[in-house]
Amino acid sequence: MLKTPLHKLHLEHGGKMVDFAGWDMPISYGSIQDEHTQVRTSGGMFDVSHMGRLKVTGRHARRLLGRVCTRRISDMQQGQCRYGLVCNENGGVKDDVLVYRQDDTDFLVVVNASNREKIVEHFKSVIAAEDLVVKLEDQTMKTAMVAIQGPKVMDLVGRISTEVPTLKRYRFTMKNLLIAKLLVSRTGYTGEDGVEVILPSSIIDMALKLLFKDVDLKAEQSDVKLAGLGARDTLRLEAGMPLYGHELGEEINALGCGIDFAIKLDKDEGDMPEPFIGQEALKRTRDEGGPPRTLAAFVIEGKRTPRQGMPIKADGNEVGIITSGCTSPTLGMPIAMGFIDRALNESGTKVTIDSGRAELDAEVRPNPLYKKPK
Repeated sequence: MLKTPLHKLHLEHGGKMVDFAGWDMPISYGSIQDEHTQVRTSGGMFDVSHMGRLKVTGRHARRLLGRVCTRRISDMQQGQCRYGLVCNENGGVKDDVLVYRQDDTDFLVVVNASNREKIVEHFKSVIAAEDLVVKLEDQTMKTAMVAIQGPKVMDLVGRISTEVPTLKRYRFTMKNLLIAKLLVSRTGYTGEDGVEVILPSSIIDMALKLLFKDVDLKAEQSDVKLAGLGARDTLRLEAGMPLYGHELGEEINALGCGIDFAIKLDKDEGDMPEPFIGQEALKRTRDEGGPPRTLAAFVIEGKRTPRQGMPIKADGNEVGIITSGCTSPTLGMPIAMGFIDRALNESGTKVTIDSGRAELDAEVRPNPLYKKPK
């Protein structure tokens, strides 16, 4: 299995390691619920170095990304990040990505670990088919990436940088550390505030020592503690964020995933005459009234947790399928996301979930189920 530059740190802190998309990653360092609560109430650090980091440069960099991404790229500002999708010709989702704009000819694209090689080949095929002047460099193996999330994180970051806490959401800046450059962005996948840092693998230990010079990651009470992929999943589910392989996939229509803000169906109008790949298929879906099933959030009565693949029923008929489920540490009840017949996707709709051994009573609720307190 592949190992991130922080692999030794995980072992030193008792990480329970699992195979995740071919990477040896920590699912937790103890209790997933404790790590989840730590992020919601204070701060947690996730190693996300397994995610792909693709450098896209050259005269046609914007044109390539405009063709493969569902968001507008042409009007992105320097230092801006945008979340979007990469679709296939049928409007299914190849991956969800973050695009970072350095300047007109210099971009970074962060992709999911399980899709990195597929997306690299997809980009290469578009470059070749459209004769684009683009250099594509996979920087995953020579860089590291960490996500530090939680309500106390910006105070911690503010001790070493006055600029980063002033960044707007979905903005990034470049910082110098000795002779190396760090990319620090303010996005997130937990529903909490925080930062992501991308930096050369060779200086990750030095950078963490500088950031956490007054923080003991092993202390019982600490502003920031390590958190694994288990807590990352429960946090994103509470925050209503889709995950590839669950709410997103090649066979799932992008317009049914609850993230229409990330899909610009008018992209071929104005200054970007070429549609993105899959745009025409998605326009047809829109014109036909939308996909037959759309993503919904559910709260479940009792203590049993729904699992991916369980049927959703109404009046004895199957009307959907569960894509993700967990017991919510924040809400104190089982929750889930899943696709349900469009007509039933209304808050308050009562359904049941077939667990195989029992029917679980559930109710559709507005997504996300959790919102950060103001």
